[in-house]
Amino acid sequence: MNLIEALSADAKLVCVVGAGGKKTTLYALANRLDRAVVTATVRIPIFDDHVADVRVTRDPVGALRDAAAWPLGLVPERERDDRYLGYDRETVTAIRAALESGTVLAKADGARTRLLKAPDEREPQVPATADTVIPIASARVVGEPLSDDHVHRPERVADLTGLSLGDPIRAEDVGTVLASRAGGRKRVPPSATVVPLINMVDDDALAATARDIAAAVLDRADVPRVVLARMADPSLVDVID
Repeated sequence: MNLIEALSADAKLVCVVGAGGKKTTLYALANRLDRAVVTATVRIPIFDDHVADVRVTRDPVGALRDAAAWPLGLVPERERDDRYLGYDRETVTAIRAALESGTVLAKADGARTRLLKAPDEREPQVPATADTVIPIASARVVGEPLSDDHVHRPERVADLTGLSLGDPIRAEDVGTVLASRAGGRKRVPPSATVVPLINMVDDDALAATARDIAAAVLDRADVPRVVLARMADPSLVDVID
């Protein structure tokens, strides 16, 4: 099983949520698929260097008609020097419908470069037509204190896990967040496949930690598998099912 197969990333619309490697995952997948569109329903840092072409357009469906270079980035507007805005969910659904063959890869929430997150009431922005949702967390967060330094919205992680702010994060806590309907599986369409990804599995110790996280996910959620990887390489470490 390769990385694309493990993550069910050859579906029509794949949304990536969570923390600890969303953008790295999007770009790694985009460059391993034959025809990929990279887009977002939220802000996304400038990613021109990671795709063959970026179209900044309010008419992404029109931009698809004459697309010649893949992977293709589609965004509506450059907000600042360092980031683009994202489309609304309905527009991403329209992109999905207009792409005759290939995969739309969408960043569907933000995490401010933290290693773990739980969404707020507005997140994630997952289109109803999503086929695969990949919730991400970093294995490196285990053992770190539950704080803003490592976790986006630590108070919401505390609510899901029963931890107090400042407590060390355990593997089971990360698994709880990834598996939760208020965490990694929030707003996932009923027909979508959910494949949690534990990222930054950089050595044997982190692999053992990641397997503990995966066991906690599989204990708490009906998902087909949990993927362990180093998306910066990228390389597949293990598949737990």
